[in-house]
Amino acid sequence: MRILFLYALLVLWSGAAIAQKVSYTDPEKDDYKSTEFEILGKVSGNILVYKSDRGDYAVSVYDNTMQLKERVKLDFLPRKLISVDFVSYADKIYMLYQFQRKDAVYSFCATMNGEGKFNDAPTMVDSTRIGNYTKENKVYSVEFSEDKSKILVYKINQDKENDNVFYTFLYDSTFHLINNSRVSLPMETKKSFLSNFNLTNNGDLLFNKLERTSNRDYIISGALVIKRAVVDSFEQVVLQLKTQLLDEVKMKVDNNNHKVLVTAFYYKQKRGNVEGLYVSKYDYAQNQLLYEKEVPFSPELKGNAKGESSTNAAFNDYFIRRIINTKNGGFIVTAESFYTTSRYQPWNRWNYMYGAPYGMYTPYYYSPYSPWYYNPWYNNNNNNQANRYHYDNVAILSLDDEGNLLWSNFIHKDQYDDGEDLYLSYMMVNIGSELRFLYNELDRRNYIMTDVGVEPDGQSNRKPTLRNLDKGFVWMPRYGKQISGRSILIPCVYRNYICFAKVDF
Repeated sequence: MRILFLYALLVLWSGAAIAQKVSYTDPEKDDYKSTEFEILGKVSGNILVYKSDRGDYAVSVYDNTMQLKERVKLDFLPRKLISVDFVSYADKIYMLYQFQRKDAVYSFCATMNGEGKFNDAPTMVDSTRIGNYTKENKVYSVEFSEDKSKILVYKINQDKENDNVFYTFLYDSTFHLINNSRVSLPMETKKSFLSNFNLTNNGDLLFNKLERTSNRDYIISGALVIKRAVVDSFEQVVLQLKTQLLDEVKMKVDNNNHKVLVTAFYYKQKRGNVEGLYVSKYDYAQNQLLYEKEVPFSPELKGNAKGESSTNAAFNDYFIRRIINTKNGGFIVTAESFYTTSRYQPWNRWNYMYGAPYGMYTPYYYSPYSPWYYNPWYNNNNNNQANRYHYDNVAILSLDDEGNLLWSNFIHKDQYDDGEDLYLSYMMVNIGSELRFLYNELDRRNYIMTDVGVEPDGQSNRKPTLRNLDKGFVWMPRYGKQISGRSILIPCVYRNYICFAKVDF
């Protein structure tokens, strides 16, 4: 019995020890810290990462232990790509890219297998003449549905009345064309803009048309716009916004229930404090508003969020990062405190966040969405050594199907760095039984990866430090990607080279 007892303890101890297994890639000579990359995911048992460096394009193919199997050069690509998007499946990846040749921009699709190889020639989706050469020449944007059964390539032009003219190309998962259309959307004022483009599993395109105040500080009106998969017209459901001034609006589609959530922080007056969460939900199948309400933040909630701010201003530095649908029809919102300090001028949501929504794209064609458009993650002064970046507490708010607040919790952290923010912020991982938040903590001038779990009832617990972290790798968690139900891939810097760490929970 004593032997059995000791054996049982040994099994339990070993199981706990390997609960979080970390595997690293070896540095590759062409993967410098400045190399651009995108984690493509797990395809046919291999893990693929796309890499770009000054016109050289390649895909690194790793096995499940993160050993390099092959580095495939993408010699067929033009020397200069405008943009590239990937749609990954279990056995293939669609690579949608665009490039300019003379006065035309071309959109192509190439199909990659799990070995990083292309067996067939790329297929042209569309081409557009853009007239004069321009510095910003992105024309096409790509959206794909949650189940990846639908892929949409689209472009937007402006007519003489400054209305937006959409050209859409809808494909299925075999990249066969389902529908292409040309449809116009009136833009009533020059303060109107488009954001939050989403594609449903049925192939419907959903997005917001919003209008800001004259100084672009707040959103004062808006609508949910719907283009059905095979219908060449738009439907609109107007946001009421009776008294609120809204901040950056976010949208989340619930494909299972054919509903869509629109949410934002709201204010009672200009340059006032964040008072709470604006929430509205729509049934997009029936084109019907289900409810629209304010969820005010209590003094207790603001007290937990405030950090170094006063209680009333507790949420003024928070920005919504993610929205997660729950099985009961509700949702979870995560928001992070983010700001910069500088010897010149601090960055906050009122000065640099919104920039200039006009003139960012060509006067001929433009993409209505880019990674930095109205996005507080992006800062034009990213290389300015005078800036100090602060990424502090993370708020986790759970609401039910009617938009009522069920519980709240906070991940308390205090991160900052001078000149760059590569190692700051966090990565959220949904492993089904709980949400895991991974972020760096500074310990004696070294970053230590911290792991905090949040359970479905809102209870949080700090996990043991991830094993195998003492090899000189500095992790960049907010650039990581979940590649399976319980595995993630996170980029790291090792001696000025980009590497990748796979964590198996």
